[in-house]
Amino acid sequence: MKKWMLEHKFILGGVLLGALGGYAYYHFVGCTSGTCLISSKPLNSTLYFGVMGGLFMSIFKKKIHGNSK
Repeated sequence: MKKWMLEHKFILGGVLLGALGGYAYYHFVGCTSGTCLISSKPLNSTLYFGVMGGLFMSIFKKKIHGNSK
């Protein structure tokens, strides 16, 4: 598990920062009417921004070519 976490540290960091940013977006901007799909609930915005942060940081992960045994 530790090896996997070290190999994916950029993606995990992006998920964490995105989730924190998503909650901050909900808290400070939010949606008062409740009709906004992403920002109407804290769970929605936290998960959405966490996924977006992980996808963004996956751009910077090094690709290993060949056999990695």
